[in-house]
Amino acid sequence: MEKRVGLILTGGGARAAYQVGVLKAIAELLPRRARNPFPVICGTSAGALNAAALAINAQSFRKGVRYLDNIWKNFHANQVYRTDAIGVFNNSMLWFAGMLLSALGINKLKHVSLLDNSPLFDLLEDILPCDKIQDSIDAGFLHAFSITASGYGSGQSVTFYQGVEQLVPWRRTRRVGVQTKIEVKHLLASAAIPFFFPAVRIHREYFGDGSMRQIAPISSALHLGATRVLVIGITSNGTKEQPVRSDQDDYPPLAQIAGHALNSIFLDGMEVDLERVSRINELVSVLPEDVQARAGLKHVDVLVITPSQSIEKIAERHAAELPWTIRLLLRLVGATRHSGANLVSYLLSEKGFCRALIDLGYQDAMQRRDEILKFLDAQPAHDTEMPQ
Repeated sequence: MEKRVGLILTGGGARAAYQVGVLKAIAELLPRRARNPFPVICGTSAGALNAAALAINAQSFRKGVRYLDNIWKNFHANQVYRTDAIGVFNNSMLWFAGMLLSALGINKLKHVSLLDNSPLFDLLEDILPCDKIQDSIDAGFLHAFSITASGYGSGQSVTFYQGVEQLVPWRRTRRVGVQTKIEVKHLLASAAIPFFFPAVRIHREYFGDGSMRQIAPISSALHLGATRVLVIGITSNGTKEQPVRSDQDDYPPLAQIAGHALNSIFLDGMEVDLERVSRINELVSVLPEDVQARAGLKHVDVLVITPSQSIEKIAERHAAELPWTIRLLLRLVGATRHSGANLVSYLLSEKGFCRALIDLGYQDAMQRRDEILKFLDAQPAHDTEMPQ
């Protein structure tokens, strides 16, 4: 069986800037003219946007990473959602009106969300020419590319994929793989954070953020032919000490509850799946080969890179960079400097915060230099500086 490394980029709004730092380090570690080290690329939510840029530029990994680096280092929130006073006020009022009408059993308002992400559509149309994904596949630089979205009607986690002809669709409990030509609408659907951004209609169903109900994030890469998987996460929960429980006299504000809910959507699925893969690997190690073959089990090498520092604390330091209109809106739902840090970290698409996460991702990956090169079975570059 041909060995293929799959890359999985998880979701998390502005937190996805961390992935760019890790990718930047990997690009520097590999020889300057090295071809794409990830024949299988899978993205979810904001990670789908990063994944698309790599798939489009699969013929030159460094070029794709440099492209992402330039975009994220100069990001502003108004490139993702409207931040002007009129836009924020009108959309917020429509959202509250929609909630009230829904409570009364009336569903007259369409495409209502707390924020208007129409600027993101314009941005993606400009910077991500998705028609070039097939060029990467035809040229042999890419085996498969996928993004995952959640169907509001079916309740299924749907992985839209584009790849070589040999790939076949799959159907499992609550998750399916569908072959299609991936377009900007698929990326928008995958990154449609519930409540904040509107759902996107694809064919006959509305879709939202792919991290919702994604119970097996790693499986898509395996279905698409990956034999080992590199996961770039966006939470430090797995590496930091567990918080000490303390008395909480005040009822948690809406912003704190929302941040906790988003963490559950974006983080829990991957952590559970990683634990599942680890258990299967342990089981495979003690089974005879003929039993493994009959059961359809195989060992899957997984390398996980996650932030070594708390992204919430970094968000606290950069929260003031948000436009005043968004800060006011968040304050109305109880987002203080501390209790709303989780929520803010998903929406803080400002260059100061993004650059801090890129630097953190770069440092974390460089700390694991030898481990990454061994996992990719790659020779190190003679130079260690990205071309400008």
